[in-house]
Formats: sequence, structure tokens, C-alpha cells
Amino acid sequence: MSYIVATEQLTKRYGSRTVVDGLNLRIPPGCVYGFLGPNGSGKSTTMKMLLSLVRPSSGEVHIMGQPMNPATRRGLLACIGSLIESPPGYGHLTGRENMRLVQRLLGLPDRYVDEAVRTVRMQDQLDKKVRDYSLGMKQRLGIAMALARRPRLLILDEPTNGLDPAGIEEIRDLLRRLSGAGVTVMVSSHLLGEIDKTATMLGILNGGRLIFQGTRDELLAASTPDVLIDTPDPEYANAQLKGMVVSRLDRGSVRVSGIGDPVTARVVAHLVGAGVDIYGVRRDEQSLEDVFMALTSGGGL
Repeated sequence: MSYIVATEQLTKRYGSRTVVDGLNLRIPPGCVYGFLGPNGSGKSTTMKMLLSLVRPSSGEVHIMGQPMNPATRRGLLACIGSLIESPPGYGHLTGRENMRLVQRLLGLPDRYVDEAVRTVRMQDQLDKKVRDYSLGMKQRLGIAMALARRPRLLILDEPTNGLDPAGIEEIRDLLRRLSGAGVTVMVSSHLLGEIDKTATMLGILNGGRLIFQGTRDELLAASTPDVLIDTPDPEYANAQLKGMVVSRLDRGSVRVSGIGDPVTARVVAHLVGAGVDIYGVRRDEQSLEDVFMALTSGGGL
């Protein structure tokens, strides 16, 4: 089996509106798959279709090599933990009582529940009513519920929502540990910096379409960072490039967008021929956020 999750032309329409359009996800085992996209791009709908909470309009979902359908659904869901949208839990019960409900429902041994609680560091909070929990504590409880079944696949929608920096760091470490133990984690987040530090694979949605899927290095390699040209007379240099490339002034340098190395060489030769002194030519450093914003036309999350 090559992939834990594989979809074929997965599509969801609501009337005339297409929310997810022909998605071909490929999630290998043991990775942390960072699922990114602007608001309304179809991330949550996709995750719900993977969990059989929303029926696709067309296309297929395969989990651990099996198609997700009414005959396989129960067996597959037993191997999947999830936290989608609002954290689960009954507010009038304590955290411990909520965990015991999950235990009885799934027929889990005590050690599974105890390990899940320790993993998210909730053991000192279990005797409080869930209605008195902070949002961050509710997130932890929801993740503990998902982990109690010892899933092979964990699907998390915004798992760091409401957590303070220390809590975010703990969830980041948790995802790494789970991946290292062989659990495949699919996680969506609006915190690009956290995904950048955690994910080993990335999928980027925009307008319901998958516009990138691969490793971080592949994403950065597929993009074309701007070229910065340092010169003592950037205004004159920028004027010489009009009609040749897309350029603008940038803090005493000339920034040229969307050119590869051969065109960069021609640009430099053109400027030198026009009498421009050049102190340096360099590629701008890019972060995951820079590339994401460029791919999604600055759409934000």
C-alpha cells in the first residue's frame, strides 16, 4: 500500500457551487500532511468527505487501500481519529467522564485512555467540568478522545486553535512524536509557521482545487524567488528594465519578479551595457508563507 489516503477526482457541489473540484490527494504513511488554503477553499469539506461525514458529489476516497463506502465505513473509521471544527465533549460532564464515555463506546482498555490523556498532558484537569475548560483545554480533550483508539490516521482541523504559545509548541511536538511512531497525521491550520515547522508533506487548496502537493523543498523549488539587484542608482537601473521584465524599486535595490537564471543573466548584461554599476545580484529568501501567498494570489487564510 503506497498511500494511507488517496482520492480520485473527489468533488463536492452544493447546487451550482463547486466547493471541492477534482481532488487527487496522495498522503503517504507516517507523514505529517499540512493541508493549507484560504478560507472557503474547501479544506474542512474535504476532511469531512474523508471521514464519510459529507457525501461526495463524485469521485472516490480510499483509506488504507480500501474504498470508503457503507460496507467498509465502520471498519475504516475504527482506525481513524479526528477533531473537526468544534471540540467534542459534554459540558455538564467532567473531562474524565467524557473520556470514559469514549472508552465504553469503543470498548477500549484503561491503558489506551490513560495514555491518550498523558499524551496531551490533561491528567490534572480531568475532574473539572468541560464547560469550565478554556478553548485550549477543550482542544486537548478532543485530541485525547481521537488518540484513545490508537488510530493509524489522525485528521485534525485547526488543532492549535485557542492554545497559548506553550500549548502550540506541545501540539507541534505531539504531531512529530505521533508521526515518528508511525501514525499518519493530516492537519489543517491557519498558522503557516507552525505547519512549516511540523509538516513533512504539504497540500495547498485554492478555490476547491489542489494547486500543489509535495514536500516543502519541492514547493520552494517550484517557485521562482525574486531577484534583487544592488546598484548605486536604482531609479536609473529600474528605468532601463521597463518593457523587458517586471521590476520595481525596493529599499535601494531593484526587485525583478518571475525570472529564471538565464533571464537574470540577460538582465544583468543589459544593465551593464546601459552603464549601470552593479554591486550584487541575489535571490530573495522565501518562507512557506511567501510561496503560499504567491500561489493563492495573496488570498490569506
